[in-house]
Amino acid sequence: MQHLILALSLLISSMIFAQTTTNKLEEGISVTASVVNALSDKGTVKFAFYNEENFMKQPIYAKSASVENGKSTVLFENVPQGIYAILCFQDANGNNRMDFEQNGMPKENYGASNNIMTYGPPEFDSSKFEVTDEDLTLEIKF
Repeated sequence: MQHLILALSLLISSMIFAQTTTNKLEEGISVTASVVNALSDKGTVKFAFYNEENFMKQPIYAKSASVENGKSTVLFENVPQGIYAILCFQDANGNNRMDFEQNGMPKENYGASNNIMTYGPPEFDSSKFEVTDEDLTLEIKF
């Protein structure tokens, strides 16, 4: 009798776990992106969510958030599984675009997922991350 009860308990818990995992995959995953070291609280941080095909073109998702105590956070919901990258910049002057010096250097702080910054624009391969079956939290540094 104890074996039957144990077997039924395992079966029921397995069904519940399988249903939870299936629902999570059907509704998509949440990706939280935070800038953690903004130098000022001026303006907003603009976040752009890309896949490889549209990298640095038209983002799949775009959000912005205010900066408080050097930190800005957005939540991308219902993200399908795949490989993505996030780019962001602090729009300190509120003109909704990234400003550049005449020599092409950025005037405003910017960052990319994985925090690998080299000279020149960010690259997808160094910024990419994978969305699987669990929610993600990414910290981006300027």
